[in-house]
Amino acid sequence: MARFELTRSETLLEGRAFKIRRDHLRTPDGRETGYDIVEHVGSVIMLPIDEEGNLLFVRQYRHAAGSELLELPAGTRDEDESYESCAAREMREETGLAAGVLEKVGEFYLAPGYSTEFMMVYIARNLTPDPLPTDPDEFLQLERIPVTKALQMA
Repeated sequence: MARFELTRSETLLEGRAFKIRRDHLRTPDGRETGYDIVEHVGSVIMLPIDEEGNLLFVRQYRHAAGSELLELPAGTRDEDESYESCAAREMREETGLAAGVLEKVGEFYLAPGYSTEFMMVYIARNLTPDPLPTDPDEFLQLERIPVTKALQMA
């Protein structure tokens, strides 16, 4: 496979949850090009299933979308936090429930064309009440949907 060579990199913005940098690359045919990259520490997404066979979602306002969205519980890692620890913490913050079992079922880059965000996927089972405070900017509503209905909705 042809190689791209990084010639320089500059930080354009340092935000609360990520950085944006511009990488300058030399292409395999010798041209120079620039890529704007979102640097992200990584995240998790959980598929929490309760004893009744419901998949737990959170409804929350997302400003970028301009509306409330129904989402699976998810969140960003703290700097050196393991993915599994992040999943356990985010479950408690977003659903008020601790997972007795967290099973890793997948991993992927969220948007590799412009972001370094790597996401781990966990099934969360054996849920018990054990809330943590939500983030100050989060206003979440927990919704339980039978797994078969959730698959139809998807």
